[in-house]
Formats: sequence, C-alpha cells, structure tokens
Amino acid sequence: MKEKQDNIEKPELSLVIPLYNEDESLRELNDQIDEALTPEFTYELIFVDDGSSDDSWAVIKKMAIDDSRIQGIRLRRNYGKSTALQCGFDVVEGNYVVTLDADLQDDPREIPEMIKMLKNGYDLVSGWKKIRHDPITKTVPSRFFNFVTSKVTGIELHDFNCGLKAYRRGIVDRIQLYGEMHRYIPLLASWEGYTRIGEKVVKHHPRKYGSTKFGLSRFMNGFLDLLTLMFVSNFLQKPMHFFGTIGLLLLIVGGGINGYLAFLKIFYHEPLSNRPLLFLGILLMVLGVQIFSTGFLGEIINQHNQKIKSPNIQEKI
Repeated sequence: MKEKQDNIEKPELSLVIPLYNEDESLRELNDQIDEALTPEFTYELIFVDDGSSDDSWAVIKKMAIDDSRIQGIRLRRNYGKSTALQCGFDVVEGNYVVTLDADLQDDPREIPEMIKMLKNGYDLVSGWKKIRHDPITKTVPSRFFNFVTSKVTGIELHDFNCGLKAYRRGIVDRIQLYGEMHRYIPLLASWEGYTRIGEKVVKHHPRKYGSTKFGLSRFMNGFLDLLTLMFVSNFLQKPMHFFGTIGLLLLIVGGGINGYLAFLKIFYHEPLSNRPLLFLGILLMVLGVQIFSTGFLGEIINQHNQKIKSPNIQEKI
C-alpha cells in the first residue's frame, strides 16, 4: 500500500481509463500498471466510472485513498466511452497521455515502448491487437470496420478500435470527443496537424471477468460517425461548396425542365396542367433554392465560429 502524499510533482504520464461495471478487475489492473511503470515513470491514473451499477466506484475511492496517484471521476449515468474519455482528457496533467480499457485485455507492459516511440518523434501511437482473443462475432466485423475506415480516412492503421493508445498532450487538449468518436482520435489528431501516427503490435489477453459491454450496434454507429467526420472535414470550412453545388444543380435541372415546358406552351400551345414533368421542375427549383439557402446559412455560422475557435499554433518566436 502506498501512502498518500501532500506534495505531488506534475506527472510525466497520465493514464485515462474509462470503465463500466468492472469492479472485479480494477485492483488487478492497478497492480499491473504499477509493476509496468514504476519506477521508470511518474504518472497519474484517472479512472472514469461511466455510470456503473456495481461496486466500481467504491473500489476506485478505496484505491484513491491508498494511492495518491489515483483519481476518480464518476458520471451520473452511462454516457458512452467517448464522453468518459473526454472527461479524463479535461483533467490530465502529464506530458503524455495513455488510454486503455479496464477489462484487463490491454497489457500495461506495452506502455513504456509506446512512450519511447512518442519521444522518438511520433505524435500518436495506436495499439494493434494482431492476435485477438475475442469471439468471431466481434473480430470479423471489427476487421471489416478497420479496413473500410483506413481506406476512407487515408490513415494506415490496422486497429482503430484498440483502446490502448498513447498521445502527446497537445492532441487531447485540441480534440473534443462525443458519440462514438473515440475510434477516430487518429483522424481528429491529423486534422489538428498531428500527422506522425504510428502503430505498435500489442498483446491482447482474453477477458478475465464479466462480459463485453459492446454490441454489433457500435459498428453501425461508428460508420455513421465516420460519415459525419468525413463531411465535416471536407465542408466545415466551406459549406457553400457542398450545399451550393447541389442547390445550383437542382436549380439548373428544374429551370431547364420548366424552360422546356414554357417553350412548348408558348410556341406549340400544349397544355401543361396534365404534365407531371411540370411539378417535377417546380419541385427541383424549390429544393434548389432551399439547399442553396442552407449553404448561405452555413457560411454565416462558419464565419461566426471562426471568431470563436483559435487555430492550433505550433510555434512562436
């Protein structure tokens, strides 16, 4: 048992561990981390209880009394992993930040080598569970998800879902997580200019206690969040390029249809009341105006936001 200290130096390393109903594994995980990192690193350990209904919070409070390096954050309900991680990121103090799951499947002994990779120039190091000890209902969808995500984002990682990742502090200070965005932290980091992203094969252990808290629905939610991210990355700064293009095309097509019908009416005296094409042309023009107007509103909102969010400045002299 370690004594609580009154004066604590700023840690070199911050570990953020989100958890939900993992009371059986917390003490063993703490012991593994202590064995892997002491005395090489000074570190803080931040457990984020994401609305657990078991004794997880009681265990965290007891460990925090025994060890000054341990902090706990308890959420009132289950918000999800991204929100739990963000709560931890908001309070970290270390120069390097590591995330890992609380289910004992991630191996803390991988952390020193990942920190070494950061010190050698990487901005982010993502774990790759090359050999997984999970059921096929989890591994097959995960491999498909990772393949598609890698191709869409252009970031060559084999395992976006791996909870074991190491970051430079600047990354967690700049990003904001919500929904299922924790899978796309490498993508969010690259948008902020942290493009030196590495990968390390890590050991993956079978689950020792309880059962997985994630179902197949997380992959559907993940793909929807990926679509959101890709849209935001391409058009957040220039919404008119997206909405304006679609709106203009609809206006052109609708105007062309109505122009053609007007020509028939004027020169050939053909009736238009029984022509469904007339209603299609009107509909396309109305939609075109609405979507084009959405682009204008997006530009106005974007100009306002530009005054709020500052750019990520790398260096000043």
